[in-house]
Order: sequence, then C-alpha cells, then structure tokens
Amino acid sequence: MDTQYKGLEPTDEVMEKINRFAVSPLTAEQVFCFRVVLCDNRIDRDLERFSRKALDALAKLYIGKTGIFDHDPRGTKQNARIYDTEVREYPDRTAAGGESCAQLIGYAYMVRTDDNRSLIAEISGGIKKEVSVGCAVAKKLCSVCGSDVSRKSCGHVKGRTYGGRLCYLTLEEPVDAYEWSFVAVPAQPGAGVTKTYSEGGRPEGPEDKCQGPDEGIVLSACRGLVKDILKISYFARPYSSAEEVRAMTDRLDYHGLEKLKEELERELRKKPAGREDFSPDREDSTNRAFKV
Repeated sequence: MDTQYKGLEPTDEVMEKINRFAVSPLTAEQVFCFRVVLCDNRIDRDLERFSRKALDALAKLYIGKTGIFDHDPRGTKQNARIYDTEVREYPDRTAAGGESCAQLIGYAYMVRTDDNRSLIAEISGGIKKEVSVGCAVAKKLCSVCGSDVSRKSCGHVKGRTYGGRLCYLTLEEPVDAYEWSFVAVPAQPGAGVTKTYSEGGRPEGPEDKCQGPDEGIVLSACRGLVKDILKISYFARPYSSAEEVRAMTDRLDYHGLEKLKEELERELRKKPAGREDFSPDREDSTNRAFKV
C-alpha cells in the first residue's frame, strides 16, 4: 500500500451518511473524507482508560459530532464532522483488566473550500494528526478497589502501586460526547488520523497504535514528567546538576514526579525575573546537560 495518507473514497454509501448532516446535498467532489482514531481502552497519559463497553457507547454518541481545534468551542474553530464510527478489536493484544485492545474509529468529512485547502494538505501530509476527545462519563472506577471516585475519593492515588496493582481509573457509562479536537499532545498516545487499512483489516506500520502493554503508557507518562522536571529545574535550581536531578527522579513514582514538578514550578514562579543565580563552579552548567 502507498505510505502516503489517502482520504477515504466518498462512495454513494458514504455520501448518503454525510448528507444526513448537510442542509443542501453535497457531492463527492465537494468533500474530503478521512479516518481518525478517537480513543482506545488502554491506560492513557492521565492514567485513565475507557472500558470496552464505554467505547461501544461512545461510538453511538460521536456520530454527528464536530471536530475543532484545542477544545475551543467557538464556531469558527469547527472544521470537520463525524459521519460514521466503529469499534475495532484486536484479540491478540491485551489492554488493562484483561480486555482485548480496542479502538474507537471515527470517519470524518470536511467540505472543500478555499479557506481549508491548507488544512486538508496538512491532514494529508500528517502534520495535523493527533486528536483528543471531549466527553462526559457517569463513573470513574479505581483499579485497586473498584470504588467510583466521581462520587467519593477512595484514597488510592493514580500512578502508585498497591500490593503490586497499579492505580488508574476506568471510565464507564459515557453520558455525552461534546467534540473531538486536533491537539499537539493528546492524552491518549494512539489517538489521531490514520492511513487507509490493508486488506486484512489492520492498520499498517506505525499507524497500528494499539500495541504494547499498558505499563508502557505509564512509563511514557513518567518519562514525560522527567523531561519537564529536568527543564524546569535548570532554571528553578541552577545549582543542581542534571545528574543530581535524574538521581532524584529515579526514586519517584508517577505521583512523586507530579509533586516534584509542582514544587519546582512554585520555586520558579518565586524567582525574580532575569536573576538566575548560576554557580560558577557548577559542573557543565550549559544547556547540554539538560537536553532531553
């Protein structure tokens, strides 16, 4: 298959679905169609996950929902609309809780105009790619004790382990889907515009996002926090070397890294602007020590 992203073919069946949302009937030549992975049932960077049943419910809720930028609700930010959805399951891959890995896929369209010609080119070129969903759920269940923390906190902390069990939240019973947005950094690493599928029904190459253990997502989230901590500490604590900061982060779990980042941000806000006190005898006080 050609590795260049291709818009979906606007067949008669597709156009019938699209025209349910059009005030005046559209033709195939007037639309640009593409496929987007909205979310999946793995643990994301916020240490939360949708259940398999939640994906099925969201599949119904997201039909007809608009695509915007950065969750900005202004009408001028609308750029696309979902005309169909499906949940694809990958039985050979396991998500948290023993469920098979699954993705909620949305099929979206845009009306071709002079104004959005560059946006279509950016989607086709893989520049505008990552997305995030905005929705509401009725329940958030703790993975350790099963309590619904949307009603009352159970005391368990996301990112910590209890008796060898990682604490995260499972999102259940979606009640509304507001929108989906193009963003720079989605909470779910696998969410984004995908290439066309192979004959076997599986995404090809790097577009097959539903892979790897959930613990890998948590590890990725921790690495992201460590990168942020290294950057902030360079200005908040210029007397500390990169090696010292890394040694400190190595002893912390996800929750501890969050707390350290918050502490460094508070220290940085208190520092007078333009008065960083770099120690003259600090080892390698250049930015090279903090490149991540």
